[in-house]
Amino acid sequence: MAREILTLVSVVSALLVLLNGLVAEACNTGGGGHGKQQQQQEKEWTPEQLAELERKWGFEWGFGGIGTFAHLKHVKCLTTPNELFDIGIIGAPFDTATSYRPGARFGPRAIRQASARQTSFRGFNHRAGINPYQNWAKIIDCGDIPISPLDNTVALTQMAAAFTELGLRGTVSPLLPKPKLITLGGDHSLALPALRALRQVYGRPLRVLHFDAHLDTWHPDKYPSAWPSNQAHFNHGSMFWLAGNEGLLSNASTSPSVHAGLRTRLSGDGWDDFDDDTKQNWVRLIADDIDDIGTSGIVKTILDSFAFGVDSGEEQAPVYLSIDIDVLDPAFAPGTGTPEPGGWTTRELIRILRGIEGLNIVGADVVEVAPAYQGAGEETALAAAQVVYEILSSMVKKGMQEMGKTVRRHDEL
Repeated sequence: MAREILTLVSVVSALLVLLNGLVAEACNTGGGGHGKQQQQQEKEWTPEQLAELERKWGFEWGFGGIGTFAHLKHVKCLTTPNELFDIGIIGAPFDTATSYRPGARFGPRAIRQASARQTSFRGFNHRAGINPYQNWAKIIDCGDIPISPLDNTVALTQMAAAFTELGLRGTVSPLLPKPKLITLGGDHSLALPALRALRQVYGRPLRVLHFDAHLDTWHPDKYPSAWPSNQAHFNHGSMFWLAGNEGLLSNASTSPSVHAGLRTRLSGDGWDDFDDDTKQNWVRLIADDIDDIGTSGIVKTILDSFAFGVDSGEEQAPVYLSIDIDVLDPAFAPGTGTPEPGGWTTRELIRILRGIEGLNIVGADVVEVAPAYQGAGEETALAAAQVVYEILSSMVKKGMQEMGKTVRRHDEL
């Protein structure tokens, strides 16, 4: 009996040795899943093989992929200091400086989703003669600034620090001295920290081209309260007043900033708000002006106003482009915090933006998109995404012209 047990143990041991050998052989020859996995991990991929993978799997339809702006590469720029870019899309999900309807903190996400049909393979802008996504500029989506929703003083500090850090970063193109940012808002107060950063980056006051239904140059005291607060001075209707008082904006009478699309109600029983605005060195274009002079007249007035500030023999003065989506009539952009009837159409705004592409735009924002108030068709966010595309096209086109390159026109083809 003992001999039989020993024989059985010997047989089992032999089978185990054989089984272990077969498993090892399968792993070494790639016959098993684990072996294949290990081989894949250790394999050195050639550029040709990687290109083939990209060809097979890199394409994204408009409805697919992660929701970055226009399917651009996403990098958390603020935590990736070595990532260089020429133009960055940055979100500022902040809306606790609003005076009426909140919700613009969800604007960056809504604009990105609405940009889904913008892709590099079908991004040619026929009016500009370029595809901004297939050109000299490296454009990336830098993600969002993590802004406190609990303390506006902290939020203001965070935004200014983020804009400054990104604005002082190097560029990919050696011909572009500083990167440019397009900010997705967020409420309009973000323009103040953006201007603080640009003042530091460029070392000089800026001029602003401001599309909005409202002035946003109101003295903070124009918001009456029996409970005064310094923090309350920072809001989405006073940020340009604050910017002017901080010396961020040009105060030369020959270098004014410009409002376009105004139709706001004024304080009191007179034109005091307009008088204060004029003293702050602003030129005003009222929404109704478009009925008299058309989009071409609006464009000409803007360009004439900014031409006065171009010093002989010097580069164009840096311009910050700030677009509140409520410049559009609520029929076209209901998803905003302070809608005002009687505004421009989406087509009119786009046509005007195309006409000012020669300005030296060093930064821009598209703000006050509050998707909770828009329709199921996303008309407000779609308009905002198209506006960003137009700004990108103009920035890239102007860069080409500054590099001495020509832009093809359809009638030249």
